This record gives sequence, structure tokens and C-alpha cells, in this order.
Amino acid sequence: MSYALVFTQSYNRRAAKWLKRHPDLKSQYLKTLRLLEVDPFHPSLRLHALRGRLEGLHSVSINLSYRITMELLVTEREVVPVNIGSHDAVYRSG
Repeated sequence: MSYALVFTQSYNRRAAKWLKRHPDLKSQYLKTLRLLEVDPFHPSLRLHALRGRLEGLHSVSINLSYRITMELLVTEREVVPVNIGSHDAVYRSG
């Protein structure tokens, strides 16, 4: 059984801006999204829970420099992306 990706307008705007600045990472980004749908716990995503003011969110890696923060609603089998960007950028904003 796969997970449903639920995109908000806010996330879509952030992702569009990010992709415009990083068109070379589009294939890695899409691969990350496909893997999230199949298995958000796949080791290559490096899924981990966040703490502090981002508690309740999780993060996955697109590559060593870029992350997607998200809500992971395991009981509903949904993944809701919240933010995308560099390690510092996604952990600064929420």
C-alpha cells in the first residue's frame, strides 16, 4: 500500500520557487517524491523527526544539501510536504 502525497498551495509555491532556482535538481526532487509515495521510511531518504520549534514535523533528504520538511500522518497514510530548501533554510522556517 502506498502513501498519498498531499500538496498545499503554500508548499507548491515554495517548491516552484526552489525548482526555478535549482532546475538541475528536478530529477532528484521527483525521485524523492516518488520514493515518499512508495515508502517514506526508505533508508535513502534519511527520514527523521524534528525537535524544538519544528517538533511534529519530519525531514527527508533530496541530497546532502537539500531537505523537504513534512508532516507524516502515518495513521492516514498521508505525507504532507511543508517546506523545501537547504538544510539551514528549512530548519529556520516552519
